[in-house]
Amino acid sequence: MGSSETPQLKAVLFDRDGTLVVDVPYNADPGLVRAMPGAKAVLDSLRASGLAIGVLTNQSGVARGILTAAEVASVNAKVEELLGPFDVWEVCPHGAADGCPCRKPAPGMVLSACRRLGIEASEAALIGDIGSDVQAAEAAGVRGILVPTPVTRTEEVNDAKLVARDLAAAVDLLPERGHRPARRHQTERGHQPEQNPLPEPSPLLKGA
Repeated sequence: MGSSETPQLKAVLFDRDGTLVVDVPYNADPGLVRAMPGAKAVLDSLRASGLAIGVLTNQSGVARGILTAAEVASVNAKVEELLGPFDVWEVCPHGAADGCPCRKPAPGMVLSACRRLGIEASEAALIGDIGSDVQAAEAAGVRGILVPTPVTRTEEVNDAKLVARDLAAAVDLLPERGHRPARRHQTERGHQPEQNPLPEPSPLLKGA
């Protein structure tokens, strides 16, 4: 960007499962959605401080025929009911073998969210619970913060540059905050590149 100064933070992006809500693998039931401890308070504090917030989530169950896009949308709606509105949602419905540029650890969803918010990638941060979240952040040029859970692998914790014990501690690691980007009405809850059509359903694999 031609400057040695650290860009001011304008948006905080979050992984969904295991970060904002309790991870229920391939969840299609809004009734099973439970907020992670402290998530609502953290999000409300970010909103009050003028930052935009968004959610980026891999949902390969759609590609595998385990979930439908409508079921993912219904779960996302429940997340908003529990945690409040988000400025942007990005959902990747593809599987690991599809070569999709939006599926974390690829940076596509991060970059798309920043474009939709009208900010530079350097003005955002991403908080997640596994290594692919941090890798996506690094690939996109945003600050990545890992908040481990019992399913986070030891090597993922060791490889992360920034690790926090919980969401509140992660927010304490965020850089200086700038002005909130103009809020844009979001008419969709996901991002699916046209060049990556959904594959035929494949056998169930662990993880999304």
